[in-house]
Amino acid sequence: MKKPRKGTCYVGKRAKKSWFLISELALGLALLVILAIGIYILVTPLPAATVPLASQLFDVQGRPIAKFYTENRIEVPLSEISQDLQNAVVAVEDYRFFEHFGVDPVAVIRALVRNMQAGRVVEGGSTITQQLAKNLYLTPERTMQRKIRELFLTFKLETRYSKEQILRLYLNAIDFGHGAHGIEVAAQTYFGKSASDLTLAESALLAGIPRSPGWYSPYIDPSAALARRETVLSAMAQHGYISTEEAAEAAQEPLRLAGLKRGPGRAPYFVDYVFRELEHRYNRDMLHKGGLKIYTTLDIEVQEAAEQAFNQGLPAVFKDSNGVTQPQGALVALNPETGEMLALIGGRDFTETQLNRALSKRQSGSAFKPFVYLAALENGYTAASTLVCEPIALPVQGQVPWTPTDYGTEDYHYRPMTLREALTISDNVVSARLNYELGPAKGVATAIDLGISGPLTPHLSSVLGTNEVTPLDMAAAFAPFANGGKKVQPFAIRRVEDRFGRVMEEHKSKVQAVADPKAVYILTSILQGVTKPGGTASVVGRTLDRPAAGKTGTSQGNAWFVGYTPELVAAVYVGNDVPARDVYGTGGGLAAPIFANFVKQALASKPAREFTPPPGIVDLDICAETGLLATRWCPQEGIYNEVFVQGTQPWQPCTVHTPWSSWPLQWPFGNSESPETIDLGEMTPIPVPVPDTDETPPETTLPAEPPEEPGAASTPPAEPTTPPVTEEPQPAAAGAEP
Repeated sequence: MKKPRKGTCYVGKRAKKSWFLISELALGLALLVILAIGIYILVTPLPAATVPLASQLFDVQGRPIAKFYTENRIEVPLSEISQDLQNAVVAVEDYRFFEHFGVDPVAVIRALVRNMQAGRVVEGGSTITQQLAKNLYLTPERTMQRKIRELFLTFKLETRYSKEQILRLYLNAIDFGHGAHGIEVAAQTYFGKSASDLTLAESALLAGIPRSPGWYSPYIDPSAALARRETVLSAMAQHGYISTEEAAEAAQEPLRLAGLKRGPGRAPYFVDYVFRELEHRYNRDMLHKGGLKIYTTLDIEVQEAAEQAFNQGLPAVFKDSNGVTQPQGALVALNPETGEMLALIGGRDFTETQLNRALSKRQSGSAFKPFVYLAALENGYTAASTLVCEPIALPVQGQVPWTPTDYGTEDYHYRPMTLREALTISDNVVSARLNYELGPAKGVATAIDLGISGPLTPHLSSVLGTNEVTPLDMAAAFAPFANGGKKVQPFAIRRVEDRFGRVMEEHKSKVQAVADPKAVYILTSILQGVTKPGGTASVVGRTLDRPAAGKTGTSQGNAWFVGYTPELVAAVYVGNDVPARDVYGTGGGLAAPIFANFVKQALASKPAREFTPPPGIVDLDICAETGLLATRWCPQEGIYNEVFVQGTQPWQPCTVHTPWSSWPLQWPFGNSESPETIDLGEMTPIPVPVPDTDETPPETTLPAEPPEEPGAASTPPAEPTTPPVTEEPQPAAAGAEP
């Protein structure tokens, strides 16, 4: 055995070897940890991003109306973001973005040195990818655990997405102040344009805001914003994105801001209506954060025409106890062929009161009469059928008779009237008598069939609009008059898509034939007379140069006009929120002018269309006094052309105007005395029982008022069911317009 050589230390060699082995082991373990981390980053999925997107509403032409959001953000692809903006953000936030792997050691060291030199934090070392990880996944607290999570998420983002994808996500996520999240909303908020249209100077200003929106917003401190813009332009020039000349030129560009928009925005009552509709089908989080695209039926031009006519035509009279300007009102316009809601106004000012009066029930007054007249036309009456306007006592079982009157200088006209004339001038006595002869249930049933959602109570005064209805229902129920007898279901939402463009729901219009097209055409021909000289809404005919039809209505505290053309149907309501206070106006004086001015502007670019008669309509010259065929002895001013359903036209010549008709005759209608000597207290009630289907309406506290049309009805007594158990009075009868 050899002895160790003198001076050799085996213990030292063994120690060196051991340290070498330990170092190799440590390095191997480190590599294994790095490999494990890498595998973990590669194989584990990214958590779901929590960036909320605003849901957008569009009109019928695809133009934006409004948004629902908690954070106002609209996502756009990189191709729709100005290249100058992309370059500006990279230059000022992370100029080595396209070179590093998510964390930039050079930036970290540089920021550490500068912060130490300044004695405070003057520069951050976070890359764009790190900032994106914070925005998408992390909360604001500053802990070591959060920083480790940030690094892991940063590496995950870098391995899963390209640099271009990361930049797009970042630009759509960051906060630009004033509720603007993401570059698209920021461009609209500050410059009123899309992100694709930003200039170099605008791009540089926006790129500088996210570092500190409270400091660099030009709405808060324009000087600080412009100084920050110069910093961004210098960085762009330094890193080769622009020349120094371009930077200098952009730095001289004056600041032109769009201005912060205040107020409720476009069509606020319509937007609120849509939100409430969707709220029944989707939760609020989905509406505010889901990035839905909601395509509606609203037509911005039609809505703007409605708002202009409404605001100009609605008088401001007083403030109520809640500080709300009165009278208020509503306007609803529909496409009569489809039921699409083209415009909706629910009040004067959404910021003052959010009550949507388009959905509030009020007495419609004489605007309800066309439903009863259509029922008559479908049950054997013609437009030339006559009823006498004279004192009558309509029986109410178990109570005193009801004696309706007209409004004006005289309570009665004391002569026969055709149904055409009675509806044109809105005569209450003839209308009440017609409703009695038909049976009140028929008129109410017709209204429900056409689109009134009810409930409606059939009683003698229901023809005068004592039941309460909404403007939306009235517009829907008049739509069949414009489209030939087809019921439509009003709707406001055409289609809803999710953030990826997948269709979540799509409306299918429901149209149902509910009325005889021939009877509807005859009714329309009568209601056209309402808008002409002698009618209760002649202002409509004077304003429009196209065919239009409609009906006025006035009741306590309420003035109505519901009208239509072949292209559009609209209900206009004006009234006080507390209906006991009068509106000091009528349907013809308050609501009809709003309708006329609205339609004139809304349809200005469209050619006028006539109401087309269906097959089976004939016309004849009729004597207005008798409703029979005109003869050569009938006065020319009393002869008019009337339309009939084929087979219902009169065949008998006029029996009043004859060769001997100039001979003196006694007053032939209901009493041998002249009108001046009739004693109303001695009238004989019509001895026909009220049909058992009529119900006693509930008592109402609304007092009657002097109505607008000739023929204000006195308040009728109630019609009890059989057998009668109460003697409640009927609702106050709505009046008629002069």
